[in-house]
Formats: sequence, C-alpha cells, structure tokens
Amino acid sequence: MPPSSTARIAVVGGGPAGLFAAETLAMQGVKVDLYDAMPSVGRKFLVAGRGGLNLTHGEPMETFRTRYRGPEMPEDCWVDWLTDFSPQEIRNWASGLGIETFQASSGRVYPKEMKAAPLLRRWVDRLRGLQVRFHMLHRLCKIEHDPLLRLHFKKNAGKDSAENMLDLFYVDSPDAVILALGGASWPITGSNGAWTSLLDHLGVNVPPLVAANCGWELDWPADLLDKIEGLPLKNCRASADGEYASGELMITRYGLEGGIIYTLGAALRRMQEPVIEIDLKPSAEIPELLRKMESVKRNLIAESRTRWRLSEQAHALLAWQAEMRGIEDPAHLAELVKHFPLSLRGPRPIAEAISSAGGIAWRDLTKSLSLQGAPAIFFAGEMIDWEAPTGGYLIQGCFATGRRAARSAMDYLRQKGLY
Repeated sequence: MPPSSTARIAVVGGGPAGLFAAETLAMQGVKVDLYDAMPSVGRKFLVAGRGGLNLTHGEPMETFRTRYRGPEMPEDCWVDWLTDFSPQEIRNWASGLGIETFQASSGRVYPKEMKAAPLLRRWVDRLRGLQVRFHMLHRLCKIEHDPLLRLHFKKNAGKDSAENMLDLFYVDSPDAVILALGGASWPITGSNGAWTSLLDHLGVNVPPLVAANCGWELDWPADLLDKIEGLPLKNCRASADGEYASGELMITRYGLEGGIIYTLGAALRRMQEPVIEIDLKPSAEIPELLRKMESVKRNLIAESRTRWRLSEQAHALLAWQAEMRGIEDPAHLAELVKHFPLSLRGPRPIAEAISSAGGIAWRDLTKSLSLQGAPAIFFAGEMIDWEAPTGGYLIQGCFATGRRAARSAMDYLRQKGLY
C-alpha cells in the first residue's frame, strides 16, 4: 500500500524490530523514513542466521510467554504482544515473502533454506515497494522533543565504517519516531549500545548493558582441560539461584557455553558468587545409581563410568572433583554426580554475547512503549529492559515489540489528527 497519509514517522534502527515497525506503518499508508548508522540493514539478523535463522519456537503459548523477563516488567505485557503477533504469524509473514519454514524436533522454527539472506533481501524489496525511504550511514546523535520533535544525525558520505563519520549533519522533524537501536552485543554489526548516552538529556538514566545469552568463565585445571575441551555435556540438567534448565553445555577453554548456561544467565548474574550446579545423570535418581554400584569393591571412580553410563567428559569432571574431595564411597559419589557444582568467574565480554540485558527501564515507558513525558518517542526491540533465551524468542520479541510500537505510534497520530 503506497502512503495515503500526510503523517510521517521515522524509524531509527535497521534490525528486525525497526524493519518490522517500518513495515507495519507502511502497510497502513504511513510515510516512513528508516535510518541506520551502517551501510545496510539487517546486519545482526544476518549474523544470527549463520548457523540457521531461528525465527521463533513452536512450544505452547502458555510456556512461550514465560521465556521473557525483566526488572519491573508489566505483568502480562507479553501475553498481549504475543497475541498481537504470535509465533504462527511470524511463519505466515515469512511465507508471504516466499520463505517457507519448518519446525525442528527441538521446537525451533527455521526457514527451509536455513539462511537469513534470502529472507532479508525479499523483506527489503517489500519495504521499498511500500515506499519506505532508507537512509543508510546516518548515526543518531541527538534527540529533541520540546516543543518539536527533532532528530539530529551525523552523516557518513560514503565511508565503509560507521565509526568514520565526516562532519556532515542532517536534522529530521517527523511526527513521531520509533527507536530500535538494539542492544550491545555483536558491535561489529552496529549494535554497540552507544545510544544510552543519547537519552541522558531526556531524563532517562540507562544503566550499562550487560552480556546475556553468553558463555561464562571458570578456571579449568590444565590437565583436565586437555581431556574435555570442545566436548559437550549432553542431556544434563542444571540450576542456579533456584532456577533450572535442561539441555546441553559445551566445555570451552575459558569455561562453558550452550543453551543451559544461556538460560540461567539472569540467575547467575544475581548471585554474588555465581555457581552452577549440574546433574550429570538426570535420567537416574540416587537409589538407582547406588544399586548399580553395589558389587563394586575397588576402583570406585573408574567403575562409575560404565555402570552409570557417563560420557568421557562427564566422567572426567566427576573424577576431578571426586579425587579432589577424597570421595571413596558410592553414596558421596552419587551425590556429586547429581549435584556437581562449578564456581564461575563471570560472563564473557558483551561483544561475544548473543544478546544483552538491561536497557530502558519499564518505569520510563508507558503501556504504549512511548517515553514518559515524550509521547512522540517510542521504543522497540532490545533497547527495552527485557531478555529471553535463545531458541527463537529473541527475534519473536523484536517483531512483537516492533509491531506494538508501530501501532501505538499510529494511535498517537490519530489522537493528534494527523492520521
């Protein structure tokens, strides 16, 4: 649908939240100018798709909506947003672009081609067909909203890197703006969290963004690391600060990676001395483990590998801790395999993280995702203080908040008699 309204909204940020906000607006006839500091849009989207673009997840909605968290997050906000744009709708949206999807046995949903690039190309083509105007290499450097909304950009006249800006400036005065500048992970894609300082003069104090969905560091003994580096701990269960997660952990030279540690990241950050406790044999309870060791008279630790059917890496971990603790009886060994603790030093650098935690506090936003006291400024995506584990929840969350911000911006235009 070509623009049918004189109203114009600027979207700043060319990730999935910003692009989907732009599409939502343009489909309703609103004129849209989309700005991004990088030479092209969707860079983090492409990086996320390198191992297969995980668009969403197919689990029941009752479970799905519990994956989102954030300090002071309004109760049931994700119920509303995911009802407004559900996991099935994101699959329908992709199908409308000619990209068919499938649900893997894990419940994760991917394009059949697994790649992000074909989808992004068709998406950009659609947006251009809707007459969305793209302004690349424009870095937002100041926002004014009283009495008029004014966006100040620093332009790059053809430089390859958005970090090498020439002193060329551009000012836009749209009727409203949706800010979707992302978090602070993968800064090479333009998602560097530098926007936090932009909001200071608006009275919004954004605490430093922190790494989420990232590896955690611990000090492995060198001789143990030689045996276990690069090997997975499959089908295990772990806990931290009263929260639980099941799945897989990957042992790395610096610590742990994988779905379990990503899911427990928020709990670990709450702990003054972070410890993850792993159940290396979740399929068996302690009485069963003890029965399998009843006839063992010697070589207790060595026998545990075959009798408990432990992987080489799980057994190496068990042997390391058992020998260090001087364990010589089956009961204490069974207790250790079910409650295996690892003390962690901290998360990996945010530049390596899949996503970031923190952002604009919920108390600074209205229910419509506009800034308190500045009703023409809206937010979407990772700028807001929510987080979710990997598995399709992050992209789904960006789409859902992008749509909500866009619809709220249209409501604002109606109230002003501009749409």
